[in-house]
Amino acid sequence: MGTTEPRAGGLADDRPLLGRTSTAERVADILRTRIAEGYFPPGERLSEDSIGRALGVSRNTLREAFRLLTHERLLVHELNRGVFVRMLAVQDVEDIYRTRRLVECAVVDRLGEPPYTLDKLDTAVAGGERAAHERDWKGVSTANIHFHRELVALAGSARTDELMRSVLAELRLAFHVVDDPQQLHQPYLVRNREILETLRAGRRSEARQLLDAYLDDSRAQLVSRYARLLPDA
Repeated sequence: MGTTEPRAGGLADDRPLLGRTSTAERVADILRTRIAEGYFPPGERLSEDSIGRALGVSRNTLREAFRLLTHERLLVHELNRGVFVRMLAVQDVEDIYRTRRLVECAVVDRLGEPPYTLDKLDTAVAGGERAAHERDWKGVSTANIHFHRELVALAGSARTDELMRSVLAELRLAFHVVDDPQQLHQPYLVRNREILETLRAGRRSEARQLLDAYLDDSRAQLVSRYARLLPDA
């Protein structure tokens, strides 16, 4: 496991996001985003000194941010070794998909009567298609994550949005190990579009069935490939 000096230095660009009131929650939000983007990959040791210096925050503030992200299962503290970006087990990936199915399918089930406000979902779908056309596979991955966040956002619940943000950030830890967004995400762009258009047509029950099959196929594909690539597999 390496150190983070080169990567941590880039966090200086994130200082303006802290505003005038530097809080552990804001630091945690920055680090959560960076972890989700693969800036700090699974297994990476996070240096208090370099990250604290890059963000211009105290050691105590940074440690509280680490504690928050450990609670979210994005980081793990190893005694006498430090804090590391978590490496998921196969069982973690399975559980994440169980949670996704409970949340995402329930949101679609409870949408009520059409029409639905689908502008942001439409933007996410179009963004994925555009990224695929440009062969920007990281962009495809990001757009796919946005699609599922915007799908859950249709519930209009800040708590559900927060839960989904945490779940998808954790899921990305597995994506970074597999590290093949073209194969993992591009095939699902057509299915994203199909779910969107089915909702636009007001066929909520059909959209729910499509989503259920989508999540089942995605889980099986990711778990199979992830299990083969784990360091101790």
